[in-house]
Amino acid sequence: MIARDTDTAMATTVEDNPSETLAHRLRAHLQALATMRLPITYREAAKGLQLLPPHTIHQVTEALEQNMAEDAAADRPFIAAMVISKWRGGLPAPGFFDCAARLGRFTGVATGPDARVFHEAEFNAVLALWAPTSHVRESE
Repeated sequence: MIARDTDTAMATTVEDNPSETLAHRLRAHLQALATMRLPITYREAAKGLQLLPPHTIHQVTEALEQNMAEDAAADRPFIAAMVISKWRGGLPAPGFFDCAARLGRFTGVATGPDARVFHEAEFNAVLALWAPTSHVRESE
């Protein structure tokens, strides 16, 4: 008789998988922050999620990459574009661009001018989706 480990694996829920739970928490956090229309740093994301050491930034980047895969599959802009490195002049870390390339969305170089253009487009698309500007009624 063969053990049915696959049944147990298939029954795993988000709550049973800490990385999925963190990715969902991070997505919700970023969606809530989108209305501010400003990016946050990796460290600010870690603090906002109240992550504990060690490797808090690594935990954030893994969750961001998981969210990027979900966004690509759903044909949404990368919500991860809201998170930037304080060392890269307003751009995400190179891993953002590497992941975007693996997902078929970016063909440039993470340190080149295409990176800034790509990031700006993704960031603006995220804001359009999660923080649309309200239409101001013209006075009568």
